[in-house]
Amino acid sequence: MYTHRPKIPLLFLMLGLFQAAATNTNAWRGIHLWLDKDESARSLGQTLPALARIGVNTVVIEVNYSYEFKAHPDLRNRTFIRRETALALANDAARNNIRLIPEFNCLGHQSFGKRVEPLLKVHPEFNETPSLSVTNPSVYSLSWCPRAPDLNLIVTSLIDEIADGFRAKAFHVGMDEVYLIGSDECPRCQGKSPQQLFADQVNALHQHIVGKRKMEMLMWADRIIGVKYQGQSKYDNEQNDLSPAIDLIPHNIIQCDWHYEWKKTYPSVEYLTGRGFRVWPGGFQPLGATRAFSDFARAQKNEKVLGYLATTWNETSITNSPNWLPIREVMRDWTRP
Repeated sequence: MYTHRPKIPLLFLMLGLFQAAATNTNAWRGIHLWLDKDESARSLGQTLPALARIGVNTVVIEVNYSYEFKAHPDLRNRTFIRRETALALANDAARNNIRLIPEFNCLGHQSFGKRVEPLLKVHPEFNETPSLSVTNPSVYSLSWCPRAPDLNLIVTSLIDEIADGFRAKAFHVGMDEVYLIGSDECPRCQGKSPQQLFADQVNALHQHIVGKRKMEMLMWADRIIGVKYQGQSKYDNEQNDLSPAIDLIPHNIIQCDWHYEWKKTYPSVEYLTGRGFRVWPGGFQPLGATRAFSDFARAQKNEKVLGYLATTWNETSITNSPNWLPIREVMRDWTRP
């Protein structure tokens, strides 16, 4: 709450408002949503005009294995998005001046709860820790082995089909919450540096997405920011420090730096920009924490801070997302001078 404002000459005030308006115009005002079937994709298409009205100009759609893969149909989820539905959504997004960024979660998050994702079901030889079961309470999420033969050929094929289907010019590879890597039971990774293995996977994806496909690449930043900047929530934790990988990956990868707790400051943003990365800060809920991180991002005088990303994690429906307070109220802040 502001209780006192110093007097500012009118000319400087007008210049400040102009700069703020220009910054907000160029900012990436984004939301993150899961899409797992045709129905959810159509719901998003119908919701895009309302999202555009509140200022959203970018939507990250986490598709993962819920797509009509042609080269590897055995890797489709039970429900998936058909190609014609993806194209229709891409056209809807273009009409509403909204950038679509598909996401396929790589390396980690190869299981959710007691469900194993299709890649490790079909190719159990890719599992980094085959002795661990999803019923083991110590397993948060399974990972694939970054050194498994032919794995990257399959993964990049899936990425290509998703990117082509949504006519994407940028792609999000996930890479968050990777806790199982460099396992002693994996003959390919045993004795290897977990940080180097993580970086190798990032670099292989970058070579394909940026080098071959000429798209922008995004990833979650939690594993590379280090314990000094982690530990702000039970999800953003210090387990499995992979932070040395920050010096082993290209600096033109956009880092989605997520924090879900209220803090006075979020120093990981400055840390990442200081290392040369563009950063897209991302919050969740409650509204107070969301607004704190959003306000911090808006206050940065750094062109490498792209804007703000509101994550939802199914706490609101797609159709209700324009009215969900952590989206609606924060987007309002970003769209006014």
